[in-house]
Amino acid sequence: MITVLMVIAALIVLHYVFYIPVAVREVGSVMRRDPAARNPLEVFFLYNGVQALVYYRYAHWFYCHKLFFVARAISQFARFITGIEIHPGAQIGKGLFIDHGMGVVIGETTIIGNNCTLYQGVTLGGTGKEKGKRHPTLGDNVLVGSGAKVLGPFTVGSNSKIAANAVVLSEVPENSTCVGVPARIVRVGGKRVAGCDELDQIHIPDPVSQELCRIYKRIEDLEKQLNQADASRKEG
Repeated sequence: MITVLMVIAALIVLHYVFYIPVAVREVGSVMRRDPAARNPLEVFFLYNGVQALVYYRYAHWFYCHKLFFVARAISQFARFITGIEIHPGAQIGKGLFIDHGMGVVIGETTIIGNNCTLYQGVTLGGTGKEKGKRHPTLGDNVLVGSGAKVLGPFTVGSNSKIAANAVVLSEVPENSTCVGVPARIVRVGGKRVAGCDELDQIHIPDPVSQELCRIYKRIEDLEKQLNQADASRKEG
């Protein structure tokens, strides 16, 4: 019994020997971007996004050394305790901030640049069963809102923003903002795309609703024309 306890204690110590230097790098990005982060100790011990990234770094090392079973075991353990699933084969740059994080899924061939932000419920997934590159590539400083889905082997350009619950299925240029299902670009280079409303955090344009409004207006115009034609025929 004492031997078992000593082994467990040794594993815990070994874990934190490797955990601390990796976690310290991740804590800095959280402190810079999360107004709710009160101090580094809170982030270090309690933020599931930081914990998930640390376990991902472990798992990725084993994955790169072709110890795939060990890598997957670590990633599944991290998923169990954090609610965040990061495939060990993904390539993640520095300063990724996963805010809240529950339900985030990052696929095997995903590539994420530096200083990106993912909110809860984000999926960076693939489409179909093809081999090779099948997940998205995010450039630097990309923000993906809550519940958004980015599906397929294309690139989301640096400094782009994807609104909450958007479904992105095709290439996104740099410095763009995407909204809707399927997502469409409403801003490029900080300038509003023609025909789109101004984007803010509350009043996000809905392409489907806008199209329905245009159809409804067209029907009204046609009804007026028919009524006028009918009135003219009766008068004649």
